[in-house]
Amino acid sequence: MEGTKAAEEEEEQVVNPWEVSAKDGGKIDYDKLIDKFGCQRLDQTLIDRVQRLTSRPPHVFLRRGVFFAHRDLNEVLDAYERGDKFYLYTGRGPSSEALHLGHFVPFMFTKYLQDAFKVPLVIQLTDDEKCMWKNLSVEESQRLARENAKDIIACGFDISRTFIFSDFDYVGGAFYKNMVKVGKCVTYNKVVGIFGFTGEDHIGKVSFPPVQAVPSFPSSFPHLFSGKDDLRCLIPCAIDQDPYFRMTRDVAPRIGYHKPALIESLFFPALQGETGKMSASDPNSAIYVTDSGKDIKNKINKYAFSGGQDSIENHRKYGANLEVDIPIKYLGFFLEDDAELEYIRTEYGAGRMLTGEVKKRLIEVLTELVERHQRARAAVTDEMVDAFMAVRPLPNMFN
Repeated sequence: MEGTKAAEEEEEQVVNPWEVSAKDGGKIDYDKLIDKFGCQRLDQTLIDRVQRLTSRPPHVFLRRGVFFAHRDLNEVLDAYERGDKFYLYTGRGPSSEALHLGHFVPFMFTKYLQDAFKVPLVIQLTDDEKCMWKNLSVEESQRLARENAKDIIACGFDISRTFIFSDFDYVGGAFYKNMVKVGKCVTYNKVVGIFGFTGEDHIGKVSFPPVQAVPSFPSSFPHLFSGKDDLRCLIPCAIDQDPYFRMTRDVAPRIGYHKPALIESLFFPALQGETGKMSASDPNSAIYVTDSGKDIKNKINKYAFSGGQDSIENHRKYGANLEVDIPIKYLGFFLEDDAELEYIRTEYGAGRMLTGEVKKRLIEVLTELVERHQRARAAVTDEMVDAFMAVRPLPNMFN
């Protein structure tokens, strides 16, 4: 009986690196996810501690619970407090030319962490993964990786502390040795249990997880961390990437490394509502960093799901349902001013502010954000991409 109940609950939502869906198009239950994955809630004491250690206000994504779960963040902060540094690791699977706002969230947060803690960062572009999962050619995957690198560089990362690499170019040497060590520790049954592979999946997929695991180990980057095998790693990512790092954390002590720590975010909801994450395959489900001001205005007005009532009269009477309102959720991500956000929530929830007014403010916020990014990206040259991706020491990465 218990087994059936668990199986039913299992069916309710699917969250893994390739699929995010809730039962019957409902919302993702993050509390259930935390229990299932075995990570911890990120509480106020940790946020206060980050503020104290960095001497700067916590990022809006921390203050508002966008990054809401973690594994061993306290241990990384303990080490940092003792004077031991750490490094950051995040990544991107380059499956499309343009990033949408959901892809942008981990990079905005990673930039804050790099600036606040003054630590080095490695960014993995898994062009090999997308070649296998999305049926892209090797050449097309590599081209997309470079295009995506330009968007990532445009977020403002510090070149003296940042190494961006694509798997097709970088895998080999010490990195590959670590992949083999990890591979030897993970049985086929284990990988099927974690990732849900079936007999129909080609062996490329089954052999991929070690590639995403080993950037968690400093010895995978001898040009950066030679002789620093004790360095800890912190991984900011969306929570759908957790399965890779559950596997990595399981293996790490067996091959002589620290377990990587994680700080994990919610999914950025689609314009049509919170039924999972935005889809690159449906252009109207997302705001892209390539969208024009006109596109943004049109998408928000036409597609952003509203919690407002069906008539002005009812809206004035009952107010908006903020739980399902997408413009309010997007403002929660991108409107910096806490007081303004609280004012909008109160007025809109009470029916004194109308959906059109909330959408108008969101359009302003997103247009400014996207246009700023477009200017930054236009300034990124191929030479800059080469410079960020060059295998080189970073002598000032901890200064």
